[in-house]
Amino acid sequence: MTFAPSPIPSRTQYVQDAIKHAILTAQLVPGQALVETELAAQFGVSKTPVREALKTLAGTGLVVMSQYKGVTVRMVDAEMAREVYDVRLLLEPEALRRSITRKASLEAAQEALGRSDTAEDKADRSLANRDFHRALYLPCGNPLLARMLDEVRDQAALVSTVAWAAIPSWEREAAEHREILRLALADDADGAARALHDHIASFVARAFPAEAEGEAE
Repeated sequence: MTFAPSPIPSRTQYVQDAIKHAILTAQLVPGQALVETELAAQFGVSKTPVREALKTLAGTGLVVMSQYKGVTVRMVDAEMAREVYDVRLLLEPEALRRSITRKASLEAAQEALGRSDTAEDKADRSLANRDFHRALYLPCGNPLLARMLDEVRDQAALVSTVAWAAIPSWEREAAEHREILRLALADDADGAARALHDHIASFVARAFPAEAEGEAE
């Protein structure tokens, strides 16, 4: 009997994951240029895997490719943030409701919350928070719904990275996470969904407040 060796991540995947991590931990900031030759030298690869990685990251919304400016980390403004979080508001509470009604295991969410509470830096905390939210919606029983949320996951993380740099509100959000999980573990699907909705809405409202009413009139 023969055994297939464990797959080794491709150079493109390696570069993609490294750039993505750097963006979502604020090592690369919005608007920063991503130069193929510099990245290739940094990662010890040719320009081809770097180019392919950047194309994929452009597809997920983390970078922008311009004929004139080259590739840059995507800028985050109020309009972009509200668009991304509007999708989350529409889909994520319902996905959590379904996870709870299906009696799905939320052990991964508990583990992620624990990692967030003990994180020693912003980068680890941000990654743990992303895992927490995904663990709530992933077992919803609808793979298409989960994939739709996965598609905006990186952009949502970029928004939160920028917002935390201006307003470090993770202690409040951690408390809200604990309440969401408490309700979910108590099988209160409606209560958990409402708490998650309020959590998402309040975050984007704090980070990107709407213009004062009548200001544009």
